Amino acid sequence: MKLTAYVIDGHRLDIRPAPVERDWMEATRERFAYRCLPLNIANTHGWELLCPSGFGAIWHGGSELDAVHVEPSDHAPAPAISHFGHGTLTFHSPCLFRTEAGFDLMAQGPINRPRDAIAPLSGVIETDWAPYTFTMNWKFTRPGVAVRFEQGEPFCHIFPVRRGELEGVEPELRLLSEEPELKRQFDTWTGNRSQFIADLKLPGSEAQFERWQKLYYRGVDAEGQTAVEDHRTRVKLRPFRR
Repeated sequence: MKLTAYVIDGHRLDIRPAPVERDWMEATRERFAYRCLPLNIANTHGWELLCPSGFGAIWHGGSELDAVHVEPSDHAPAPAISHFGHGTLTFHSPCLFRTEAGFDLMAQGPINRPRDAIAPLSGVIETDWAPYTFTMNWKFTRPGVAVRFEQGEPFCHIFPVRRGELEGVEPELRLLSEEPELKRQFDTWTGNRSQFIADLKLPGSEAQFERWQKLYYRGVDAEGQTAVEDHRTRVKLRPFRR
């Protein structure tokens, strides 16, 4: 599938496949946060738009446009402004994205990159037809707290989604006991998990040697058998090229 970014003449787009690394994950003891495969996959699930220059911003409270003050730095214009009011910081995308027919573009904040005092908003854009750019907006959550975006820091995360896919989902609720084989596997895992946690406290135990259970990471079921053939431990996306 093609995903094309048409950069507006005279502008520059800094975009990259989202990396797996996160500063807060690096700072965890023995980098244990990377043992969570769902986190790793989510981190890399799309592309990040990067700030062309650093700047600071603060919301003084209130809904007026001038309630958000943006302070450029690095001798370059700030890539964000107060446009909508109500404590919102707005980034303008310097390009038009184009997806193939039937695909939208999910635009949201950088995944698993928590920030204090400001939170990203999300949007879904029909990029298979719209000749418009979109804005990436962040909502201040506390007045009087300065925030800063550095040059090269991601401010938006994008990935294509098939239009109408969710509407085709048929959700249902069932008791686990109605699926005996699944319940048996779950009960086996629950017992093994409880034993593993207990054995972690025993010096010289196999659990201490393993340090953490790797069943899901390895793509195997509770009995240690391969569960699926297309299990993956990483996402490797192509960069945008001319």
